[in-house]
Amino acid sequence: MTLSAPQALNLWRVTLVESLRRGGPDLTTRQVAVLLTVYMTAPPHTVRGLSADLKVSKAAISRSLDRLSRLELVRRKVDDADRRSVLVQRTVRGSNFLSEFADLVIAAESAVSARPAPSP
Repeated sequence: MTLSAPQALNLWRVTLVESLRRGGPDLTTRQVAVLLTVYMTAPPHTVRGLSADLKVSKAAISRSLDRLSRLELVRRKVDDADRRSVLVQRTVRGSNFLSEFADLVIAAESAVSARPAPSP
């Protein structure tokens, strides 16, 4: 199925609203981008690497990782091979969160495709 722009935005809206209703964490766009990059691209992940991949400052990546770490969605670990580098690792809680979020996207897609797209 190919979504129109209004349908795509509505899919995004319905998914986010349902996530918040279920008590999901209120993440920024940057935090979601960092989280998805860590989980959907091959490791290893470092602050420097995430900064380069996302074209965002290392400080901004660090702030996002601070929040994601507090939520236990990712974990930081000093790289044993290079003690100056910090690895960003996946967690069970983060995997579960993204699996549940994917289910919300799938459910939202069914709901959005079943009715006409609203005008933005």
